[in-house]
Amino acid sequence: MNIRKIFSIIALISVAFLTGCSSSKEQSSKTGWNVNDPKWGGFQVLHAHEQQTPNGMVFIEGGSFVMGSNQIDLMNSWDMIPRRVSISSFYMDEIEVRNIDYNEYLFWLDRIYGQDFPEVVRRAHPDELAWRRVDAYVEHLVEFYLTYPAYNDYPVIGVTWEQANDYCIWRTDRVNEDILIRMGFLQIDPAQTPDNHFNTAAYLNNQYVGLVRRQLPDMNPNATEKRRGVQLRDGILLPNFRLPTEAEWEYAAYGLKGNTFDERVIERRVYPWNGSNVRMSDRNHMGEMRANFARGRGDFMGVAGSLNDGADYTAPVYSYAPNDFGLYNMAANVSEWVMDVYRPLTFEEAHGMNPFRGNVYMTKVRDEDGEVAEKDSLGRIRFQEMTTEQIGDRRNFQQADNRNFRDGDFASTISDDWLALADESGSTTDKVYDERSSLINDNSRVVKGGSYRDRAYWLSPAGRRFLDQDRSEAWIGFRCAMSRIGSATQSGARARQ
Repeated sequence: MNIRKIFSIIALISVAFLTGCSSSKEQSSKTGWNVNDPKWGGFQVLHAHEQQTPNGMVFIEGGSFVMGSNQIDLMNSWDMIPRRVSISSFYMDEIEVRNIDYNEYLFWLDRIYGQDFPEVVRRAHPDELAWRRVDAYVEHLVEFYLTYPAYNDYPVIGVTWEQANDYCIWRTDRVNEDILIRMGFLQIDPAQTPDNHFNTAAYLNNQYVGLVRRQLPDMNPNATEKRRGVQLRDGILLPNFRLPTEAEWEYAAYGLKGNTFDERVIERRVYPWNGSNVRMSDRNHMGEMRANFARGRGDFMGVAGSLNDGADYTAPVYSYAPNDFGLYNMAANVSEWVMDVYRPLTFEEAHGMNPFRGNVYMTKVRDEDGEVAEKDSLGRIRFQEMTTEQIGDRRNFQQADNRNFRDGDFASTISDDWLALADESGSTTDKVYDERSSLINDNSRVVKGGSYRDRAYWLSPAGRRFLDQDRSEAWIGFRCAMSRIGSATQSGARARQ
């Protein structure tokens, strides 16, 4: 069922429940007090409903797997040491973000910011010159690839890690705005301005009103207004879109869902499919290539009349068969950005559950009265790193920026005089990884998967490369992910006792 129809049904149920709940006789199982009753204090309870799969995404049921290399490390990098980890269930785009998707983003930015803040639009624009090579002719791609309709369904390239993250933020806002419009809470407002457009954080902090059609009853007897906007506790808005973590991406790429029997992995995969062959073996597609990659030196596409993968550079995003999770092109076409900061020993030091390097803990900027500060000129709530006072004497983390935790921080240095080595932020990463012999720093982000220019070695999901987050390449794209809220299964079944 289409997610919009699902949300319409949920809307009818939720609104009917919320508007009629003053007469509810439901009681708290702990205190006996009436809930959803203003006369009894107005504590509201909404019975949980399952999170729905967002448009364009597939559900990835979590589990454990062996993260890391399962073939010879040709690069002798020793940065893919195998380790078993577990991944929570999540959602992932079934295809790479396409040119048409990114052009929709650019169009929206130009419509809202183009006149007053043209630099916002320029900052989001992909680097079309990334196609150029001094020893090859590719001017047709420079000129036409991003905008010409023939390339609509091809993956966007030339996007930095930072630009990919900004796209995820924008997509979160557009999807949540669409939900509120289709559920009848807001009207479409084509006249939004740079300082007054729908932003999820601004809306939740009462700094965006929009064209209101309907609101929910506020049952708090102390509330000055008897109606209110949608809040997170109503279960209507979706979580943030984001880049997948490295572990999530690798887990999803292997697609072991189709390669297990009663928790037993039948065959540990080298690629996102069974076996070690890069060609199809079923009768109807015998011999066809499973992915878009370079078969050999100078062989990017095969011989006329019998092209091996049917593509010279990138291919349409629905080309080739999906893996067992229903994800397309997890082996090649374009490599993809993931969230993680790169470190050679990531796998060796990885946490056993949802491993990730790159946590920087943020908090909303607040005014002198402790209220959330006024949104900025671009209509966004302002965030800052948590301060030492806010962290206090916590045991689970001691600082806001943990990108160099245990590998690049003070404890990692070989010098007793670490204060002399630290930069202005107090980080010693650049000294641990000397820039004269290493490209690793706290802004180095992991790139996963092979691309149209790579050999078969890079088609293994375990492969990992890195690039600074403000750089882009003609062979790197991205896709979005979203955390699963609630049960680990789509059926919502309780965990076994």
